[in-house]
Amino acid sequence: MVNYEQRRLDLAFGALAHPIRRGILARLSAGEATVAELAAPFKVSAPAITRHMRVLEDAGLLTRRKEGRKRRCRLEAARLREAQEWIERHRQFWNDRLDALERYLKENPT
Repeated sequence: MVNYEQRRLDLAFGALAHPIRRGILARLSAGEATVAELAAPFKVSAPAITRHMRVLEDAGLLTRRKEGRKRRCRLEAARLREAQEWIERHRQFWNDRLDALERYLKENPT
């Protein structure tokens, strides 16, 4: 189970590592869009956009469905929530550690 969850996080964070993919997700946060609408702001080829979309899809961050001749995309927020929860757990851990270090340094000046 842990390996599966880590693999999903690896895919999500890997997908978020590229600015075009983050831009696509930002646009999808406002609602569904066609592939053409998502590609419009970027100066890259159609095959490059397709590859970015596939990375996001493989990471579970978006889904595509065919609607006539167009493909509509939708943000899958659940996977983003998983990444956010992971970040939050680690943020809390490090905040606790840094608070403990601060207390120690105040109690034990050099």
